[in-house]
Amino acid sequence: MLARNEGGAILDVHSVLSWLGRGGVYSATKAALWSVSNSLRLALLAQGTQVLGAHLGYTDTPMTANLTGPKADPSSIVAAIYDGLEAGDHEVLADETSRQVKHALSSPLSALYPELA
Repeated sequence: MLARNEGGAILDVHSVLSWLGRGGVYSATKAALWSVSNSLRLALLAQGTQVLGAHLGYTDTPMTANLTGPKADPSSIVAAIYDGLEAGDHEVLADETSRQVKHALSSPLSALYPELA
């Protein structure tokens, strides 16, 4: 359908856990989704379909209601994603947590896993 309509957009929410080996199976499935998104992006480019991957940390939603710690405001996450869609981006780092983790990916493991220091 997207090809017939000369493209469109697909949005995948990866989570910052797609880059971290925490969370067991959850983290592994987010990493797999990130990889699938990267492949789909290339496969669907010629038909004009934008594939946007959104990375984010904890967001204040019912799913995270019982978790402590900082959580992003859902409205700011949605705004960042819409801005990325409008700009034609392929990736959105929707909050400070995702920006910090992505930046740390090329650092020593202790930057991502302080318990290893």
